[in-house]
Amino acid sequence: MKELALKSTIYAANFDELTDQERELIEQAKASTYNSYAPYSHFHVGAALLLKNGVIVPGCNQENAAFPAGICAERSALFAAGAQYPDQPVLMLAIAVRNSKGEFLAEPASPCGPCRQVLIETETRFKHPVRILLYGTDHTYVMDGIKELMPLSFTQI
Repeated sequence: MKELALKSTIYAANFDELTDQERELIEQAKASTYNSYAPYSHFHVGAALLLKNGVIVPGCNQENAAFPAGICAERSALFAAGAQYPDQPVLMLAIAVRNSKGEFLAEPASPCGPCRQVLIETETRFKHPVRILLYGTDHTYVMDGIKELMPLSFTQI
């Protein structure tokens, strides 16, 4: 049996180490948490996408008692971008989360499996990695593409 070692590169940056554009996208994601509908989990997630044309598309989680009829923040933003700007690659995605006390998490939260898969499909579709910013009050995780979180990905195209 042969062992395979997979390596991911994820940076932990202080907010002031980020570019102006990255900080703006995080602020948009933070603002989107206030549009979240999360009466069951009380986990308010906001996302913001930067498209190649410069447009920022927000998203937030929307829960439903008929689980899994809701949608995550990341997918709501990605699907909205796909519906409104189908030919525009996604350059960057920021994600922020508030807890049941209304506080932003100290440690960043990462996308769920289905959101990771949609990000892989987005990167594959546009042949372009999506820079991902996972915001936490202690630091922001920065990675250059979803494959840093999911190195063994499933694609069919």
